[in-house]
Amino acid sequence: MSPIAANLQAVRQRIADAALACNRDASTICLLAVSKTFDAHAVIEAYKCGQTAFGENYVQEAVDKIAAVNTLVESEPTDGDSHRTEWHFIGPIQTNKTRLIAENFDWVHSIDRIKVAERLDAARSSLPTPLHVCIQVNIGDEQTKGGVSPADTLALARSISKLSRLKLRGLMAIPPASDDRARQRRYCAMLRDLKDDLTAAGIALDTLSMGMSGDIEAAVAEGATIVRVGTAIFGPRAARSSKRIEEITR
Repeated sequence: MSPIAANLQAVRQRIADAALACNRDASTICLLAVSKTFDAHAVIEAYKCGQTAFGENYVQEAVDKIAAVNTLVESEPTDGDSHRTEWHFIGPIQTNKTRLIAENFDWVHSIDRIKVAERLDAARSSLPTPLHVCIQVNIGDEQTKGGVSPADTLALARSISKLSRLKLRGLMAIPPASDDRARQRRYCAMLRDLKDDLTAAGIALDTLSMGMSGDIEAAVAEGATIVRVGTAIFGPRAARSSKRIEEITR
């Protein structure tokens, strides 16, 4: 078994165990494999193990990688039924990159400004399906992280809900790093409560994108529907390399 296959198996078991501990159905929790800085071959290795949802932070790297992965999927099909890959953009969004994001991704987790949402909406016009989106919330009020404040989330959600080419699915957060399980759960619970508040206010949401390699259990316990895991699957981050992507696509 390859390292990626073994790591995926271990992460899936962590999710299953965490779900069992809080009487949740593990099948309702999506594992998003964060493949940023890793090349298309690493993605294909995970894909062959049944992983289809992948998260990326860097736009141009991701666009090139998506094309490379699609080529490899076609040339190296998996055994049995094959499934299309699903790509989630989870990084900071520059307004001049919104067209590339809207045209190449299925989901965007990191919207924190209406201007960005409006640009994504306009750029999605050439595709037949809406772009699934989450609002990023700065749940820990950290100056070094993006995200809208909890107090401003409802207003942003109402504005996004009016955009016809975006489908608002839920909230995303990157809680303050901590090894304290109680502290991890506290921040995850804050995001869950905020989602409940928005739902009560008439904003239909079904997604909580929270939990990473170090806090999967806390996130699942507090209702995560998507956990974003990179290091625990692919290992330590590789250096970004456009040259490597060029080699893959030749």
